[in-house]
Amino acid sequence: MSSFKIVVLWTDVALWAMFAALLGYLLRILRQPHVRVTWARVLRDAASCCAGVVLLLFMAVTLLDSLHFRRALDGAEGAGATGQQFYSTRTESLLDLLLVRQVAMRETSYSAPLAYQGFNKDNISEGGEVRRDYPRLQFGGAHLRLPAEQWAGDVLGRALRGLAWGLLAVLLLGLAMTAALAAGHGGWRRALQDLLRDRTHYPLRAVLLTLAVTALLSGPSIALMDHYHVFGTDRTGNDVLYQALKSIRTAFVIGALSTLATLPLALVLGILAGYFKGWVDELIQYLYTLLTSVPNVLLIAACVLMVQVFLDKNPDLFETGVERADLKMFLLCLILGVTGWATLCRLIRGETLKLRELDYVQAATAFGVGPLRIMWRHIVPNVMHLVLITTVLSFSDLILYEAVLTYVGVGVDPGMNSFGGMINLARAEMSRDPLVWWSFAAAFGFMVSLVLAANLFADGVRDAFDPRARSLRPRVLGLAKTRKA
Repeated sequence: MSSFKIVVLWTDVALWAMFAALLGYLLRILRQPHVRVTWARVLRDAASCCAGVVLLLFMAVTLLDSLHFRRALDGAEGAGATGQQFYSTRTESLLDLLLVRQVAMRETSYSAPLAYQGFNKDNISEGGEVRRDYPRLQFGGAHLRLPAEQWAGDVLGRALRGLAWGLLAVLLLGLAMTAALAAGHGGWRRALQDLLRDRTHYPLRAVLLTLAVTALLSGPSIALMDHYHVFGTDRTGNDVLYQALKSIRTAFVIGALSTLATLPLALVLGILAGYFKGWVDELIQYLYTLLTSVPNVLLIAACVLMVQVFLDKNPDLFETGVERADLKMFLLCLILGVTGWATLCRLIRGETLKLRELDYVQAATAFGVGPLRIMWRHIVPNVMHLVLITTVLSFSDLILYEAVLTYVGVGVDPGMNSFGGMINLARAEMSRDPLVWWSFAAAFGFMVSLVLAANLFADGVRDAFDPRARSLRPRVLGLAKTRKA
């Protein structure tokens, strides 16, 4: 009997397929010099390169949270008689295994960041007397014997130790970069000077600074998170840092899969409209004009409510609540894709109208090449830069869209962690007295970091693949001079 059962969710399959496709695209880039040169231009931009590093860190968290399983139940009733193995109804991921301590550290209600007492007063029985006071937390600061005297020193000591480990990681990373540069820069000393003065082919100094900031923020948090709630707890006592980390996967799923879901319709209809023109073009224009005339939020809300009714009427299709919530999120991605293809379709249609008049397309038509072959060999490759730019730019928009939809109650399932859900729950907390701000601040900070990184990376991709946009982009004077040199 296996001690666990692997659970394959819809979004897991889609995410791993997408990462496999990304890996395949990377191999294709390595084999094609002209594509490699364009992507090298993206990496030579300091802002987009650093943003790519941040996105890779978020992606690593997403991958860890995309391998799910259920534990076997030992001694379950009826298991011995039938020989059947029963499994827990709770679906976990590899990220849950790494954060098992934070999952177990569930308090009874609110607690402030790094606190050892509850946020609300409660009746405390002591020596036969009942008094109202702030109760000790069950897990946060539970190791302190005299918390009033030991708390500040304990928090400071652990934070400094985490900071020291972060600094050590930065030093090791800097040494690794110097070692990698030493052969091509005439020795270790010259390589270190070039790294510190940003005289490298790629902006390694900016990458090192980005990783240094990440390590210096993560070090103290990791050192404190096993003994305190670094970002406090919510109304039901759950650790807010754990919720924020789990929400990264939801944001990635919504941003990536919804963007990919728009591509088939936008690409096929845009090329057909631009190539054939005539009644085909008019019909497709009518379709996307009609689609954009309907208020998007209302259309999505109607589709989501229909999905909700289907899920409520068919509870037997799912073994656990996570599988049900996951299918709802997967269908939400499809709905966002089906209702959001019009903008990209317009762009591809315009580009195809231009491409079909070029000499090589006209020559292919004159030689009797079929329309499907012309579109596949000559049109599709030449509109992919528009697809790539729009895909990257739409990623951050859809993350924000999920937060808005969940805030109005038509987003992901309430049982699934998401930035929108955290902000929605924090809405009531922000209006109470005393103010509970940490849930909102954590969701806001993580979401802004992810969206900002996606936007900066998208700017770099757009500048590299669309040279006309490069001249219009504002740049920091010092960076511009450095790159030019």
